[in-house]
Amino acid sequence: MLGRGIGVHHSGILPILKEVVEMLFQKGFVKVLFATETFAMGVNMPARTVVFDTLRKHDGNEFRDLLAGEYIQMAGRAGRRGLDVTGNVILLCKGDVPELAPLQRMMMGKPIQLQSKFRVTYGMILNLHKVESLQVEDIMRRSYSEFPSRRDSTGQEKCCEELTTKLSNIQRVECSTCNQDINDYYKSCDEIFNIQREVMQAFFNRTAKKLELGRVVVANLPLHENTPCLVLSHNIDKSCTVLILEDSDNRSNQGEINKFQPSVTPYSKSVWHPTGKWSHSVIDIKWDLFTAVTTEVIKVNADSIVNDFKKRQIPRFMADPPGQSCITATLELKRLAESNREGFRALTLKDVGIKDIDIVEQGFLMETLKNRIGTFSCLECPSFKEHFNTVSIIYNLEAKLNAIKFRLSNASLLLLPEYQDRVAILRSLDYMDDTGTVRLKGRVAGAISNHELLITELVFRNVLRDLEPAAIAAVLSCTVFDQRHSSPPRLTRELEAAKSAVIAVAEELEGLQEARSIIIPKQDTIEEHRFNLVEVVYEWARGQPFCTLTDLTDVQEGVIVRTIQRLVEVCKDVRTAARTLGDAILHSKLDDASQLIKRDIVFAASLYTQ
Repeated sequence: MLGRGIGVHHSGILPILKEVVEMLFQKGFVKVLFATETFAMGVNMPARTVVFDTLRKHDGNEFRDLLAGEYIQMAGRAGRRGLDVTGNVILLCKGDVPELAPLQRMMMGKPIQLQSKFRVTYGMILNLHKVESLQVEDIMRRSYSEFPSRRDSTGQEKCCEELTTKLSNIQRVECSTCNQDINDYYKSCDEIFNIQREVMQAFFNRTAKKLELGRVVVANLPLHENTPCLVLSHNIDKSCTVLILEDSDNRSNQGEINKFQPSVTPYSKSVWHPTGKWSHSVIDIKWDLFTAVTTEVIKVNADSIVNDFKKRQIPRFMADPPGQSCITATLELKRLAESNREGFRALTLKDVGIKDIDIVEQGFLMETLKNRIGTFSCLECPSFKEHFNTVSIIYNLEAKLNAIKFRLSNASLLLLPEYQDRVAILRSLDYMDDTGTVRLKGRVAGAISNHELLITELVFRNVLRDLEPAAIAAVLSCTVFDQRHSSPPRLTRELEAAKSAVIAVAEELEGLQEARSIIIPKQDTIEEHRFNLVEVVYEWARGQPFCTLTDLTDVQEGVIVRTIQRLVEVCKDVRTAARTLGDAILHSKLDDASQLIKRDIVFAASLYTQ
């Protein structure tokens, strides 16, 4: 085909043949080239026309549409600088014409967001623990995965200093009455506040759609705490439209309510109600502002009330009196507020059928705290509110300061829990001791670049030592061969026994990691240790010519070559490990294994170096 100007380029053909195709394409002898997207990465491989055979690809897990970045990379090859005015991109329609939406998403979509591929490995941990001047935490802190949380570390340090200064300038409470328990009182109010928000969130998640219109609820609003509200509708953004009472000269603002972040205040069950000239408003309130759902229900025409209020917000209708539905509802809400000044009877978790153990326990704890809240002696202090506000300011500043210190500390590192779990695994396998000193097994594993634990355990358990050099190379091929589907090999009894030993060690290591919930990289799982090329590597190491290998498997020639080339690096790592261990026999066998597979076309010199 090359003689007629037609070429093929993909990972399955021999590397030297790929180089021939690339050189001929650059010189213009290849007019039509069938290639995978890998070829599009070559900056010196432009073409006049790029043809897409399909707009879908298999990414290793499933078939999906091409991403914008993939399309641009491949389509960007169209047009040779200095030769073509424009480049042509053709989408081949074998069946139906693609729809506009996926085409637009592929051509105009946003580029893929950069994601950090940094991960903590056993080899990295062991090698860094051997150097006192380096720490794993320092490496993690400098990784791209930590960049979003640490890009403003200088500003956070400055903010930390400012908060420390503010705290030192605050006059602490000096009151014989309050000093006894005002801190405990604040913590109790804070706990009630947090539990109440959690319980109300669960309450509304369960009952929002069932909660009938006209139900009286209680909410903390910017102007008043424990404000009675009348539910008029449920919204999709986890909020309710409600009717509230308010002072005529101090009206609610929807913008302020949307921005309002409730804080810890002295606990009180007393319901607010207007005492002077009063009015009403219809507003939207988020669920987390509600503090109670009462047993009271008022029969209302919700739509009529909402429409009447909206109409009176229009300038030319502002002077109009409220409609009858609105008047009836506000009067009844005011009557209920006045008759329940010490607090409404609220629906309980049992009333709405919430049986979640955690939420029920939180509910019991909240009721216990509420019953005990009136026993604190600080409530007898005549300056209690002023002292409580001072304590509240101190606690809020300390909370902000602690949050910043946490973000700046190693404890906030995303990969720290995984690092600690991996260290525990290494200690349990005797790769390092409790002080972090790397032991002999750890030094051996540190010399191996991939599958550190598996290969180290194979070495220490003498799985490889008793095998001949060709068999050692064949068994180690399971760590570098990554093709999912291929024909099964025919193994000798010796190779079958070695395969079983490798699987047993891999299962043991995987079990240890799963017990600590360590996320095992896909390439390190048992399923990824594929033995389908063991027979091929074994025969190659025994001196068989390359042309006979294709009769043993359906794996393509290029994959075989790439696997054997990577296998040489694995043999080199294991040889280094054997030297560290002081095992001269294994070292000699690994040296022989490398020499046996490092020959002929598999390691032919690149044409680019000639």
